[in-house]
Amino acid sequence: MKNILKRLNEKIDDLVVVKQRDDLYFIKVKREHTDFILRYLKLDENFKHLDFMQAVDYIENNQFQLTYMLYNYEIKINLGINVMIDREKAEMDSMHRIWPHLWQYQREIHEMYGINFPGSPRVDESFVLEGWEEMPPMRRDFDTLEYSKRTFYPRPGRSTNDPKEYMKEKLYHDFAKSPKIRRDDE
Repeated sequence: MKNILKRLNEKIDDLVVVKQRDDLYFIKVKREHTDFILRYLKLDENFKHLDFMQAVDYIENNQFQLTYMLYNYEIKINLGINVMIDREKAEMDSMHRIWPHLWQYQREIHEMYGINFPGSPRVDESFVLEGWEEMPPMRRDFDTLEYSKRTFYPRPGRSTNDPKEYMKEKLYHDFAKSPKIRRDDE
């Protein structure tokens, strides 16, 4: 992996590399270098497999982090490519031409976080949330409690219980009332 990182640093000098384990690394890259790095890693360094793509909302920094998790079967290394994008203009170039199945991750991230991927197939179609008209639900400023109170009516018979006491009563009430079981070795 040292040689791969050295070759990458020769091409782009401002990479930040974090070694998590011997088989897991993360590289922080600037948005404008993402396409080049992903193509280079796939075509020249044999990171042929895209495991997944994910997003994290760093609302306090007004940014999203996108992570492309890659795998190299020859050297058995996982490599995460982390890219920070602006939260106000949440948009990232589509990378589905590098890994064709990436459009599915981009579609889900678009729906859940509101990040746009121009040119990505079917990105504007519902993925899970058919008919959703609210703020994307994985954004940290989405108020889940307020949405639940507004959307779901209170049902009769609902109550709040102390989980420890509730479990004792529901699962172990017969055990607590039964006589002590005597073992043969007592």
